[in-house]
Amino acid sequence: MRSYLAAAVQMTASSSKAENLAKAETFARSAAERGAALVVLPEVFSWRGRHRKEPEQVESIPGPTTHRLQELATRHAIHLLAGSFLEKSGESRAYNTSLLFSPDGNILACYRKIHLFDVDIPGQVSIKESDSMKPGEEVVTATTQLGTVGLSICYDLRFPELYRGLTQRGAQVVFVPSAFTFPTGAAHWEALLRARAIENQVYIVAPNQIGKNVYGFADYGNSMIIDPWGKILARAPDKECIITAEIDLDYLEKVRRELPCLAHRRL
Repeated sequence: MRSYLAAAVQMTASSSKAENLAKAETFARSAAERGAALVVLPEVFSWRGRHRKEPEQVESIPGPTTHRLQELATRHAIHLLAGSFLEKSGESRAYNTSLLFSPDGNILACYRKIHLFDVDIPGQVSIKESDSMKPGEEVVTATTQLGTVGLSICYDLRFPELYRGLTQRGAQVVFVPSAFTFPTGAAHWEALLRARAIENQVYIVAPNQIGKNVYGFADYGNSMIIDPWGKILARAPDKECIITAEIDLDYLEKVRRELPCLAHRRL
């Protein structure tokens, strides 16, 4: 498929997995009704709560959440990127894992977040993901009916070498499901997303969490879909919603052909 509609879901996840999954299903259905062939959910879309509660929420693959998402993808005949959820790792810490489902419910890709958010901004944000999460180790792309896609999650956005690695593996569309906080988001979210799109000449689909979260601080929202020239094709307002934009792989090839910077690299 050389051209198709992509949707990014902006939502506020709570500590109720049932409510979050129901909300995600409603948004995915709405996106499919608009004609989206690809629906991308944000990071930790299915559950977001206190770290001490995380051991109660981790799941295996396959498991209850993956079964429900497989059914969702099949019901609406969409490619579905499950932004991330907590996956059992075999030790006390969980993986923060993103899954891509095909329209027939198969798992096309599994990515475990490599870079963990250990940050303390006095009076604003204090998070240490490494206390309860285990980092992944694999760079993940998948060849699909929609082209070759690359997977990443939130804090990964600050590490350009990951995105270059995805591009070297053929990525044309890169997912950045996130729970990007307001202080860092207001300063860096747009700049980093556009930079990753421009320097790698890829489409970026970046759904973000929005509003005050269970930790007491706000997430930035401003979910975006960006083209390989760095143009923002869609940007979410400050509410839970869906944004859509066209992914055009012929246009991507035109950008890469006319400005072949990927071929001009000198290492």
